[in-house]
Amino acid sequence: MNNEQHIINLLKWTKWLIIALLFLIASRLMPFFHPVWDVICTLFWPICVAGLFAYLLHPIIEKLVHIGMSRTWAVVSLFVTFIVVTGAVVFFGVPILIRQITEAIDVLPGQLAEFEKLLLHVQHTVDRLPEPVDDYMDDWTGRLEGWSAQALDLMEQGLLRVAQSMIVWLVVPFLVFYLLKDYTLLVRVSYYLTPRRWRKPLHQYVHEVDVTFGAYIRGQLFVALCVGMLSVIAFWLLGIPYSLILGLFIGATDLIPYFGAFIGAAPAVVVAFMSSPTLALYTIIVIFVIQQIEGNVLSPVIVGRTVHLHPVFIILALLIGVEVAGIIGLLVAVPILAIVKVTLLHVRKYIDQAGDKV
Repeated sequence: MNNEQHIINLLKWTKWLIIALLFLIASRLMPFFHPVWDVICTLFWPICVAGLFAYLLHPIIEKLVHIGMSRTWAVVSLFVTFIVVTGAVVFFGVPILIRQITEAIDVLPGQLAEFEKLLLHVQHTVDRLPEPVDDYMDDWTGRLEGWSAQALDLMEQGLLRVAQSMIVWLVVPFLVFYLLKDYTLLVRVSYYLTPRRWRKPLHQYVHEVDVTFGAYIRGQLFVALCVGMLSVIAFWLLGIPYSLILGLFIGATDLIPYFGAFIGAAPAVVVAFMSSPTLALYTIIVIFVIQQIEGNVLSPVIVGRTVHLHPVFIILALLIGVEVAGIIGLLVAVPILAIVKVTLLHVRKYIDQAGDKV
């Protein structure tokens, strides 16, 4: 018995010695792996983006295959349609966008100077408020300024990185094409690489994550596109300056539950107020109508209750997300919460099944 215990202790210490040696060797060899690590980091985001696009477009391919089209021709047809639509949007939309940006650069400085005077007047009014309310207003004003600066920094950094690695990003369409074309093959390979006893529960888990996460993301993107188009048309009819920029911004912020409507509406109301208070009032009414259409028609029909989460949990997730990762946290908080919910349910189911076996 003593010999067996001695052997067990010896094996245990040998294991830790081997781990320590591996860490030591890895630390010594780390400088040689820097070029490899740089290449991995460079390819990581294009591969993630390609995987996300393939994931979002997969249901369309499945529907085309279901009606009798071969998978290759379905992917080719989707790519041709995407190129035509993108080309039309670029041809007609980019000149308008550039013109509005140029006008904003020329006109906004003077208008912002006038708006700054108004803000100073409001600030003097706020200073007369009770101290707790004043501190609360100052805190949220600082937060909004920080979020705005963070959003601009993220845009600038993102554009710079894309420009620096343009050649790498050119592989994204090809990756998307082959991921969509060989989807069934990839699923089959993943199935056979998975240990046999994990196949059924893992397949069920992935299916439920797809139902909640995938349906939510696809639905929200389509709803945001509809809200953005409605906003652009409404602002153009009202004669609000920079209607395309403001409408697209409202569509982008619509991806943020609850708070997105207020974040997106603020710039439009401010720009309209610079023209006239009456136009600002009409802008508020139009945005309110669009939000009612989105909340009572578009979201229930397109998205539904795919995440099945109580609003309290969604709001808490958004607050945690904005504290942890700012604007990015607001965008990904609800999808991550949906995945966490499905994961916890499966963990609980696994524990219950293990308890029943015992």
